[in-house]
Amino acid sequence: MGLPIIRRELSAASLCDSLHPVLQRVYRGRNITTMDELDTTAQSLSHYNQLKGIDTAAELLCQAIYEHKQVTIVGDFDADGATSTAICVLALRQMGLNNVHYLVPNRFDFGYGLSEQIVDIACDEGAEVILTVDNGIACLPGVRRAKERGATVIVTDHHLPGETLPNADAIVNPNQPGCEFGSKNLAGVGVAFYLMLAIRARLQAEDWFTRQQMAAPNLANLLDIVAVGTVADVVVLDKNNRILVHQGLQRIRAGKCRPGIKALFEVANRELGRVGASDLGFVAGPRLNAAGRLDDMALGIECLLCDDPMQARYMASELDRLNQQRRTIETDMKADAEAAISAVTMDMETPPPALVIYNKDFHQGVIGIVAGRIKEKYKRPTIAFAHDDEYTIKGSARSVPGVHIRDVLEEVNLQSPGLIPKFGGHAMAAGLSLPLESLVEFERCFSQVVERHLAQAGQVDAIVTDGELSEHELNLSVAHILRQAVPFGQGFEAPLFDGVFEVVNQRLLKGLHLKMALRLTSGEEVDAIAFNVDANAWPNTSIRYVQLAYQLDVNVFRGQETVQLLVQEITACDQ
Repeated sequence: MGLPIIRRELSAASLCDSLHPVLQRVYRGRNITTMDELDTTAQSLSHYNQLKGIDTAAELLCQAIYEHKQVTIVGDFDADGATSTAICVLALRQMGLNNVHYLVPNRFDFGYGLSEQIVDIACDEGAEVILTVDNGIACLPGVRRAKERGATVIVTDHHLPGETLPNADAIVNPNQPGCEFGSKNLAGVGVAFYLMLAIRARLQAEDWFTRQQMAAPNLANLLDIVAVGTVADVVVLDKNNRILVHQGLQRIRAGKCRPGIKALFEVANRELGRVGASDLGFVAGPRLNAAGRLDDMALGIECLLCDDPMQARYMASELDRLNQQRRTIETDMKADAEAAISAVTMDMETPPPALVIYNKDFHQGVIGIVAGRIKEKYKRPTIAFAHDDEYTIKGSARSVPGVHIRDVLEEVNLQSPGLIPKFGGHAMAAGLSLPLESLVEFERCFSQVVERHLAQAGQVDAIVTDGELSEHELNLSVAHILRQAVPFGQGFEAPLFDGVFEVVNQRLLKGLHLKMALRLTSGEEVDAIAFNVDANAWPNTSIRYVQLAYQLDVNVFRGQETVQLLVQEITACDQ
């Protein structure tokens, strides 16, 4: 049996009559009450001056530009960190700073963020200003070490701060106390982009570009990178983030994107003109992430920085190869994780409130993906742990709507001080380190706190959909309307519909993908595909009818467009 299907409640709003009825329903199901909330023009972005600390940060970096100081950017080793780093390098160079460098700690040697080791490397290499991107808010020892070494420290981050802030010269983070910025959901790349806007404005006000006889850069040219990092980091797509992603997508679809981003889609055989928000998260993001997961994120950053299309294509091919390698590792780890969960939950009617998995053979760089896959399957907050050293394990957590995973870890830490030596993150994802000997106690405390949060959130095991589509709505026209709508993503989920269909034929494709032909009551047929199905259950020729939760999509084969249902949940049923 699959999960039960429930349908979204609709807001009472009456949106613009020119909107297609399906789109009206979709937006109202996401609590859109005015057309203003759907505005994706750049002019509707929140202003950078609403970010606390941004004036000081911009002033310090402008001074570094004037005095030709060495600025070293210290980023994170994921797609958000890579895009944040690339944004800052490109923008600062375009604004006249040639002495800009970057460091991204290798996760296997240094761990996350601005560590004391990374600070020493940066300062030994001549850093006078250290700019963190997508990290730093929890790196108190690293910031302290940088100040001891005489460096100016500017922290840009979006992760939730602890009780104590680092002693940096400037902090830009929409989630720091006292910041009134309208969107608390900016990704690290969004924060970095806003800082670059503030620097450019200050330089323009001080006639820097005129005096240097150079044109002020058009930073909108970097929005393709901002879009990739924002979607890849799975932050909530509130109005401000939807604008950033929409503007970036427009550039990508028009072919006005960085050579590296174009190359990432080319190696994945994606047409730029058809790229959607989901492609940023499932095509570009994983290939960038593969560098930081298995090797060195510098490859991903250099791909984004590259101006030469041929060189960019080579680097994108290398990233694609690493991503294929990552998939192989992930498949084995996921199988081990599911076997461990099955052994524990064999006699349970429903999964426990939280899932905690540790395997000494797990790959540190892939535990986040495995946690995400397990979370999607069991609809429970999940942490996957890997071996770090003889005494320590590292975990990556993924959560479900209604359970703020970083808050959960904070609560566990308050209840059992010292149980979690190090943790950080945001609503849907977090990371932590743990003594191996504390794993059993941590799992007990973690499950108790999650269970309470699930109850408070009214969490139910169900698939939430936008209802049925009538047969005259199952067409290319509606599919295109949905593809051209405002970007969907985390917290603003892509349209999902449900219905019962007659199965004409079914076959298993390579990679455990179930391809089906479905018959409508009119006699017409429509194609459907379900990814990563249980090969022990499908195909099943004894089944005549299925209930599906699906997305309406456009499939292109040999230049011909057809409707295709992307199946998220499939259950055998009576007519």
